[in-house]
Amino acid sequence: MSEAPRPLRVAVIGSGPAGIYAADILTKSEEVKNGDVPVAIDIFDRYPAPFGLIRYGVAPDHPRIKGIITALHKVLDRGDIRFFGNVEYGKDLSLADFQEHYDAIIFATGAIKDASLDIPGVELDGSYGASDFVSWYDAHPDYPRTWPLNAKEVAVIGNGNVALDVARMLSKHADDLLVTEIPDHVYEGLKSSPVTDVHVFGRRGPAQIKFTPLELRELAHSRDVDIVLYEEDFQFDDASKEAMKTNGQVKVMMKTLNGWLEKQKEEEQTASRRLHLHFLQSPVEIKGEDGKVTGLKMERNELNGNGGVTGTGEYVEYPMQAIYRAIGYFGSELPDVGFDVERGVITNVEGRVIDDSDVPVPGLYATGWIKRGPVGLIGSTKSDALETVTHLLEDRDDLYTASEPDAEKFTEFLDSKGIKYTTWEGWHKLDEHEKALGEQSKDANGEPRKRVKVTDRDEMIRISRGE
Repeated sequence: MSEAPRPLRVAVIGSGPAGIYAADILTKSEEVKNGDVPVAIDIFDRYPAPFGLIRYGVAPDHPRIKGIITALHKVLDRGDIRFFGNVEYGKDLSLADFQEHYDAIIFATGAIKDASLDIPGVELDGSYGASDFVSWYDAHPDYPRTWPLNAKEVAVIGNGNVALDVARMLSKHADDLLVTEIPDHVYEGLKSSPVTDVHVFGRRGPAQIKFTPLELRELAHSRDVDIVLYEEDFQFDDASKEAMKTNGQVKVMMKTLNGWLEKQKEEEQTASRRLHLHFLQSPVEIKGEDGKVTGLKMERNELNGNGGVTGTGEYVEYPMQAIYRAIGYFGSELPDVGFDVERGVITNVEGRVIDDSDVPVPGLYATGWIKRGPVGLIGSTKSDALETVTHLLEDRDDLYTASEPDAEKFTEFLDSKGIKYTTWEGWHKLDEHEKALGEQSKDANGEPRKRVKVTDRDEMIRISRGE
C-alpha cells in the first residue's frame, strides 16, 4: 500500500478577496476534494486584520459591498485555511523564508498606490491621491488620524467608482455616516469640513463613464446634497448612441442622468452642498499660490466618433482649494519578484510568475490586481483566481520542494523571529471588540452602531493576541 502524499503547502500573500478566493478555489478543486492532492494553505497579510480591500478600500457607507466580508469570513471560518496577520512579505519574511516552508506561493497583494497624473502643480499642498484619502476614512492602521479638510470647493478627477466614493464622502454630512463603522476621528474630521461644492471631472462623455449604476444612483441618497449637471456636457457620437442602445448598464445610467437633468430644470436646488458632475474635460494644470492649490485648469474635449475624445483647445478654470486624483490604482513592487513598471503588476503569464527571460519561476504565482492590473469589480477576481489555481495544480508534481512540511513548526519559526503575528482566532476577538465599541456608541438617531473600527495597529495586535 503506497504512502499517502504529504500535503502540498501553499502560502497566499494577501487576505483580500483575491487571496481568499484563490485559497477557497484551491480547497474546492476536484484534485483536492478527491484526496489526490492534499493541501495545507496559510494566508498572510501585512495588516493585523484580514479582508484587505474590503476593510480598507471600500467606502464605509457601502454595506452591500462590505457584505462581501460575510462570504470571505465563512471561508476562513471553516478552519481548513490558516490566517497569519501582521506579517509583511519582504520585511518580516523574505522570499527565501517562504520557499523554505512552502511548496508554492501565490501573491495576491493588490494595488494600493495612486496612478500618477503628470501635470503641472500636482505637487502643491492640497493636491491629494484618492487612495490616501480612502485609507484615512477607512481607518487604515498605517495612516495618520488627521486629514486636512479645510476646502470649500473641491475637485475629484476621475470617472470611476473610487472617484464617486471620494466625492460622496466629501459631500455627505458627517452625521449621516454615523450608521457606518467610521471611528470618531473620521466623523470629527468630516463634521468640521466647510465644503460647499464638490466637482467630479471625467474626460469622456456621459455614455463612457466607468461608474456602476448602483454607485451612480447612490449619489441621490445623500441628504441635503444637490446633484448639479451641465447640459453642454451631454454630447453623443455614434459610438455613444450605440452603447446607449446595446449596453444595459449605459442605458440605465443615462436614464438616471437624464432624469436628474430634467429635475434640475424643473426644481430649485436649495441644498447646503452641491455635487457637480462634469464630462468631456481633461486636467491641464493645478493652479496655486504660495505652494497651495487655488484652482484647476481643464481643457474641454469633444467625442471623436468611436467613443474616444480629442482636445478642443478651449480651456476652463475653476476655483478650488483641494484636488483629489482618482484616476486609478497602481501595484507595488515586491522584493525578489519580477515587476512590470509600466503596468504595475508582477511579471506573469496567466498567473505563473516569470523571470527576465520570460521563463516561469517554479512555485511562484500571482492573482488579482497584482496579476492583471487594477481593473474589474471584486467579483471578477474569482475567475482570475481560478486560472491561477488551475496552473498551480497542473504544476503540482514539480512543486514538492519545501524542506519543512510540518505546519506547526512554522509558528515556532515566526516566534523565533519575534514576529507578533495575529491569527483567525485573534480576528474573532478584534471583531467582537469592534462590535462592542459600536454598541457603546450611538448614531444620529440615538441607535447603537453595528461596529466602530479600532484604528491603532498596536491596539489591534494587543486585542487580537489577548495581551
